[in-house]
Amino acid sequence: MDKTLLDILACPNCKGSLIYRKSDNELACNTCRVAYPIRDDIPVMLIDEARALTDGETI
Repeated sequence: MDKTLLDILACPNCKGSLIYRKSDNELACNTCRVAYPIRDDIPVMLIDEARALTDGETI
C-alpha cells in the first residue's frame, strides 16, 4: 500500500484514519471497528463492503 495514498484516505463512515493490514489485504478503522477490502490493489471504500472486526482482532 502506497504511504501517500494511505495518508489521503479516510474512513467513509467516521472520517478517521485507516491502518493497512497487510496480512488481510485490507484497510481498518479502529474507531468504527471495520475493515475495507483491497481488490486488485484498489481500496474498496464502500460502507456496504466493509466487514466488522471481531473482538479478538487487533489493528
